[in-house]
Amino acid sequence: MSQGNKKLSPRQKMINLMYIVLTAMLALNVSSDVLDGFTQVQDGLMRTNESVAQRNSAIYAELEAFSAQNPEKGKVWYDKASQVRNESQSLFSLVDSLKLAIVRKADGKDADPNDILSRDDLEAAAVIMLNPTTKNGAKLRQRIESYRKFVEQYVTDSVKRASISAALNTDPFKRKGAAMAELWEESKFDNQPVVAAITLLTKLQNDIRYAEGEALAHLLNQVDAGDVRVNEINAFVIPQSRMVMRGGRYVADIVLAAVDTTARPAIYINGKQLADSNGHYEIATGQTGSFDYSGYLEVPHGDGSITRHPFSSSYVVMEPSATVSATMMNVLYAGIENPISISVPGVPQNAVSATMTNGSLTKSGDHFVARPAKVGAEAVVTVTATIDGKAQTVNTTKFRVRKLPDPVAFISYAGANGVTERYKGGKPISKATLMGAKGIDAAIDDDMLNIDFKVLSFETVFFDSMGNAIPEVSNGAQFSQRQMDSFRRLSRGKRFYISRIRAKGPDGVERVLNPVEVIVN
Repeated sequence: MSQGNKKLSPRQKMINLMYIVLTAMLALNVSSDVLDGFTQVQDGLMRTNESVAQRNSAIYAELEAFSAQNPEKGKVWYDKASQVRNESQSLFSLVDSLKLAIVRKADGKDADPNDILSRDDLEAAAVIMLNPTTKNGAKLRQRIESYRKFVEQYVTDSVKRASISAALNTDPFKRKGAAMAELWEESKFDNQPVVAAITLLTKLQNDIRYAEGEALAHLLNQVDAGDVRVNEINAFVIPQSRMVMRGGRYVADIVLAAVDTTARPAIYINGKQLADSNGHYEIATGQTGSFDYSGYLEVPHGDGSITRHPFSSSYVVMEPSATVSATMMNVLYAGIENPISISVPGVPQNAVSATMTNGSLTKSGDHFVARPAKVGAEAVVTVTATIDGKAQTVNTTKFRVRKLPDPVAFISYAGANGVTERYKGGKPISKATLMGAKGIDAAIDDDMLNIDFKVLSFETVFFDSMGNAIPEVSNGAQFSQRQMDSFRRLSRGKRFYISRIRAKGPDGVERVLNPVEVIVN
């Protein structure tokens, strides 16, 4: 303890300093076993790169051969494969040039990356890759990032994309215990022996070849991606419609599932070969009824054999017809717009037209609107359809034209949840509700016709204590001030009448409505 407190001599201080320096040198010295291990890994990676390159070349050659055999189908994928191959080779060559530069820095101008002499050189890699003037490491990182984004667009498999992203990852690296993360190039090449740096770059080349191979394999699979693979072949008849109007034409397509466009089958119907090799079958119809037909397809195969696939189908020829119905009722009302549905089976709406007597008939979208003119006279709707380019009358329907029924007068007020209610009399109504009303309205609201009328005028009739009637005139459709004053004087259980209600509907006809009995609650 006493010796530990003594002041050290200059000689002892020098010895201690030399010991510290020696310890640091031993720590920095890389053992030959470690260097040999890097060399073995480097040799293995070189062999792997050669094997992967051969596999990639085989895939590329297969794409090239297919493109030459079937340019329409294969050229687009071969062109993309060429882009992948060129980008991959460009980055691969850049890495080769950096490997050579590092080894030359360590061994001289006659250096050989496959036979490194100064394997433990700790400066050469940093000088080449981290030089602030050349910035080779940063440039390599940027090229890797650009290549990764380029090649990932040709790999749709999420697992393989993730594997490529991990292999070509250039994110900053944070060492355990370090305060800040290092750039990718600093973490890979700072204070690294030459053999370790070369092995790392060879591993990068291996990752490039792997990414290239995955992209090429995906492009090769895309050549047949649009093909449909089946294990069963059947004949099908596809008619445009099984229902045909007399005078029209029955049209059907007879096809073979998974048919090869370079070897179409021969089609026979009722013993005669169909002239159209695409299977388009068309026949005129002259009479109504149900009709059957059958045939077969003969399919040639590569070995010279022929297989036969039978088929059968049927169609129905019917008389021209149409469905015409009034949307609201089976009658039409004069002076208003009556929605009408008109359809012809098997005929699109844009090929259907109609006219009407005793008024007008206009088309609105896929529906028609009828507006009859004269009450009591019939309205005749005539439907015309264009079939196979020829217009023909398919239906004539007669409608009775009636006057709109009288509406019902009511007092509108705000009910529960703000919903507008209609008080039509005959039951109590609160005085507060009555005082909040503006006047009366009129409408037809029988769930078939929903038509509003305009109230022109009305009277309210009150009775005094002697039973004398006291009429008050409205202000148009609104309660007058005198009527409102009379409301205020009403007590519970009293009643009055709204009478002489004049209203006009959309047909322009003025009418007098039934009176409304109001009971004050």
